[in-house]
Amino acid sequence: MNLVREIQPQSGIDPIVKLTAPDMERVNALILAMAGSNVELIPVIADHLISSGGKRLRPMLTIASALACGYGGEGHVKLAASVEFMHTATLLHDDVVDESDLRRGKQSARMIWGNQASVLVGDFLLGQAFKMMVEVGSLTALKILSDASAVIAEGEVWQLAAAKSLSTGEDDYLAVIGAKTAALFAAAAEVGPVIAGADAEVREALRLYGLNLGLAFQLVDDVLDYGGTAASLGKNTGDDFREGKITLPVIIAHQRGSAEERAFWAEAMEGGQTDDAALAHAKELLGRHGALEETVLRARHYGALASQAAASIPASESRDALLQVVDFCIDRIT
Repeated sequence: MNLVREIQPQSGIDPIVKLTAPDMERVNALILAMAGSNVELIPVIADHLISSGGKRLRPMLTIASALACGYGGEGHVKLAASVEFMHTATLLHDDVVDESDLRRGKQSARMIWGNQASVLVGDFLLGQAFKMMVEVGSLTALKILSDASAVIAEGEVWQLAAAKSLSTGEDDYLAVIGAKTAALFAAAAEVGPVIAGADAEVREALRLYGLNLGLAFQLVDDVLDYGGTAASLGKNTGDDFREGKITLPVIIAHQRGSAEERAFWAEAMEGGQTDDAALAHAKELLGRHGALEETVLRARHYGALASQAAASIPASESRDALLQVVDFCIDRIT
């Protein structure tokens, strides 16, 4: 079963792109300004990743969620830029930890400038993110994003400990991606209603929207790694396997496999036998046990929860755009 189909770039997020375009122009200008430094290497590395074609989905969630709550101030622009800097810093750090060669279809920063520069520029971007958060003047928004930063770091360490360990179960894995990926989605969607002064129910609905959207987004990426293209994924396909990352498709196939198949997974993921022939065999086993299909079902489940949460807030163009983002996420697979 072919689970992956190509879609027109950004076709499913056109509504939120159009809705947030005026504010996102200001966000992008602020990003460029705040990425500047007298240390020449900092803006060079930052620009390499910031201008490499990312969709800016997370900051758009911040803008759209604020607009959905009737916000008319300026703080959402700085918070959106902060969210994007947090995400960019995480990518720089991730590529070092994962030893990734490709990011968004081109060489990762670490391959060009080295690991040390990538980590330090990531740290600089985090510092700039927190500077902008403070300038907004909302202690609640600052707490949400600072908590998310700590949770993301915990998720990275947790994933590092779980990597190459086939004892990792589905619940543990979902907890890891909840911290590593979904926490920033949740924070990005929650700070909008916070600065808009929305009531607790709306704030919680948008937090749950972001959290479940983030889980769905990561599970879709897990599927694309074994059945997508480098263009659709933003990195080399098969990288998770080559790096010995235990993702949900592997967990499912390992649990359903025979003793011989489990021995293969141990040799590959724990023993480092991840050449092209092993990757081909891994894909065969994933197909044999319906692991990709099962992961798609999980992604659809969390997507439905995200839609349910967003649908509970008052109707508006912004709410409709947020709902379309869920469809975009899931529509990367069929």
